[in-house]
Amino acid sequence: MASSDAFGNDPAKIERYKAFWNRSEVDRPLVGFSFVGWYPLEYFSACRSWKVNDYIAPEMLKPDEWLDDYEKLLREGEALEDDMLRGACPIQVAFPCFIPAILGCKIRVLPDNVIGEEQKLPWEEALEKRLDLQNPWFEKYTQFATALVDRAKGRYPISHGAELGPTDLHALLRGHNECILDLMDEPGQSGELLMHLGRVFVDFFQETWKRLPLYHGGYFDAQYQLWAPGPIIRMQEDATAVFSPHLYRKLVQPVDRMIAKQFACNFIHLHSTSMFMLDAFLEIEELRCFEINIEPFNIPVEGMMKYFRMVQDAGRPLLIRGSLTENEARLVMDSLDPRGLYLHIMPKSREEVDLLRPILGM
Repeated sequence: MASSDAFGNDPAKIERYKAFWNRSEVDRPLVGFSFVGWYPLEYFSACRSWKVNDYIAPEMLKPDEWLDDYEKLLREGEALEDDMLRGACPIQVAFPCFIPAILGCKIRVLPDNVIGEEQKLPWEEALEKRLDLQNPWFEKYTQFATALVDRAKGRYPISHGAELGPTDLHALLRGHNECILDLMDEPGQSGELLMHLGRVFVDFFQETWKRLPLYHGGYFDAQYQLWAPGPIIRMQEDATAVFSPHLYRKLVQPVDRMIAKQFACNFIHLHSTSMFMLDAFLEIEELRCFEINIEPFNIPVEGMMKYFRMVQDAGRPLLIRGSLTENEARLVMDSLDPRGLYLHIMPKSREEVDLLRPILGM
C-alpha cells in the first residue's frame, strides 16, 4: 500500500528511531529500503554536462537546478512501506567536497563522484587553514541548505552533507603518501594538525546546524536517512584503513573523542577495510553509534557478523548499509539483536524488497 504521507514521511516513524537510539526492546530492527546508489552524479541532470577530470567551481552549482531531482529521489518513500524517513542535504548522497574546497583543494570530477585534489602543503600552511564562513564554497553550501529548507516547507528534513574526516583532510593537505610518513616521522606535528582539522570539522557541522530547522524536534542525517533526538554529526576516518592501530590510538583517537563529545547523537561511518581497527574505535566511549557498509568487493556478510556483534556487545546502536540477499537477511535476523539495529538496505528491484520484507519481520 502506498503511503498517504508526502515522501512516506509519517511522523509515527520517529518512535522506531527513538527506540533505535535507546536500544529499546523491539519486535524487529528498524528497516529502510532505498534504490538510491552509493554515488550522486547519475541522479542529477544539473551535473550531466560535467566531464571526467573537469574542475568544478562554486558558481557552477545552482541549487534551483537540483531541487526537482532531489524530490524525485525522495518520492520512493511513497511507494516503499518501510520505517525510513527521507530527507535531503546539500548535494544528496556522498559528495564530500565542501570542506576540502573551503580548505583550498581543487575539486575534480570522477566518473560517479568528485574528489578534492591533494595540495602537499608545508606544515605552516596546513595549520593556517580555517573554516572561512565567507569562502565561496561555504556560501554555496549554505545556499543549498537554504534552498532545500525553503523547498521542503517541513515536508522532509534537511541535514548536513557527508564530509571527509580529519585523517582524510590531513591526506589532502599534506599529500596521501606524505601523511603516512608524517605520522611516523613527525608525530607531534601530525597530532597538532589532526586536532586542528578535527576542530574545523566540528565547526563546519555546528555552523551547518545553526542554519537548519529541526524535524519534529529532532536532527537528521540524509545520507543514511537517520533521525536523531539530539545533535548529530556524521564522522569518518577512511584514511585510517592504512594506519596501524597503534598510530590510530596515539594520534587520531583523541581527535575522534573530541569530536564525538560535541554531538550527543554522533555516529561514525566505517568500511569493512577498517574492521581490523574496530577495537580501537570502540574504545571511544563517547562514540554513540556505528555505521558499517556491506561491500561485496570486500568481506562478505557472513564474515562481517563478528564485527557487527562486537558493536552490539559494546552496547552501541548499529546501522548497516548495503545490499542483502535473502540468505544474508536471514543470517542477520538470526545472529543480531534487533535492539539498536537499523538495516538500510539497497535493493535492485521492488521484487527484491517484497522477498526481503517477510524475512525481516515486516
